[in-house]
Amino acid sequence: MEDAVIVGAGPQGLAVAAWLRRAGVQPRVFGEVMAFWTRHMPRGMLLRSSKRTSSIADPRRTAMIEAYERECGAGMPDPIPIESFIDYGRWYQRREVPEVEEGRIESIDAVRGGFRLRMDAGEELASRRVVVAAGMEPFAWRPPELSELPSELASHPFDHPDLSVFGGRRVLVVGAGQSALESAALLAEAGADVEIIVRKGFVTWIPEPKANRTALGRLVDALLAPPIDVGARGSAWMAAVPDAFRRLPPSFRAGIAHDILRPMGAAWLVRRLEGVPLQTRRSIRSAATSNGHLRVELDDGSVREVDHVLLATGYRVDVTRYHFLSPALLANLRVSGGYPRLGPGLESSVPGLHFVGAAAAGTFGPVMRFVTGSWFAAPAVTRGVLGKPPAPFVRSF
Repeated sequence: MEDAVIVGAGPQGLAVAAWLRRAGVQPRVFGEVMAFWTRHMPRGMLLRSSKRTSSIADPRRTAMIEAYERECGAGMPDPIPIESFIDYGRWYQRREVPEVEEGRIESIDAVRGGFRLRMDAGEELASRRVVVAAGMEPFAWRPPELSELPSELASHPFDHPDLSVFGGRRVLVVGAGQSALESAALLAEAGADVEIIVRKGFVTWIPEPKANRTALGRLVDALLAPPIDVGARGSAWMAAVPDAFRRLPPSFRAGIAHDILRPMGAAWLVRRLEGVPLQTRRSIRSAATSNGHLRVELDDGSVREVDHVLLATGYRVDVTRYHFLSPALLANLRVSGGYPRLGPGLESSVPGLHFVGAAAAGTFGPVMRFVTGSWFAAPAVTRGVLGKPPAPFVRSF
């Protein structure tokens, strides 16, 4: 029987594996390395998180972005191109978690003393613990009223590793968050005729930090800078200590989560979107196919004839949509609003079953949806696997 199996080989799964290995546990890790980032994030995209907050958690602090830059002999741009971050993630995996198996986990069942896992090739294995680090793949959300449209005419950014295929076509982008705004920029730069529609009356832009002119001021700014780059400074700092966040009253937690996760775009997108029409206080009333195109009616009665609608409408976590969690296991998993209820060590109500990444945000807060959340999750899960009590108020940076 294995001590631990990790499902997923993105930043969160790799971080947990690295910390477990450092603690003397040899987990088996299954998944394609950086698969979500490679297959479901458009080429040319830039990370909204800054370089200082994007290192994957590393128990020895020798596999951070600065070490990658030194070894490669070149600095990584800031903001980080998605291609550079994928290369960094693969470099981290080669250094910290060299043995990753690309087999696909088809089912996980709870059994006496642990779990039984079945692979896509039919192999079965047993493990005392399972860490779900499977990312956002099943959570891409599309408005129900548009769900019947054919995929060649309406899609989610999740569906496209390359948006240049829409060059020369008319594309209507729906959404006000980073994904919508940056997708629109990439589409326009690829030669598409783009328009953005936003339900709210405005777009929220994340202000760029202002450089302090004095050495003392720069030192103070560095000390006070929270580990995530969105939301008010107070919200970001409260979210930066997930074990403290989960102890806050529900109304406080909801306010912090909204402040950090509400739709917003990086300020460096403003220039790239010059000339792209953006309509606020608008939503789609109906959409129907018409001669291989879409006839889209907005709520003000105006009509758009387009070749494609890109529904950049975000992600909604619902762990019951992980196909590999068996019905019997799900029947014993306490879930609230799509999120598993977690305790110390990010352990669920099913003993030995842990969740990291976005699935842990329901308990431990919005920072779990960012790479920097791995600095809390990896050591916390490791302590849980080792049977140690949780360390008090571990930071996510």
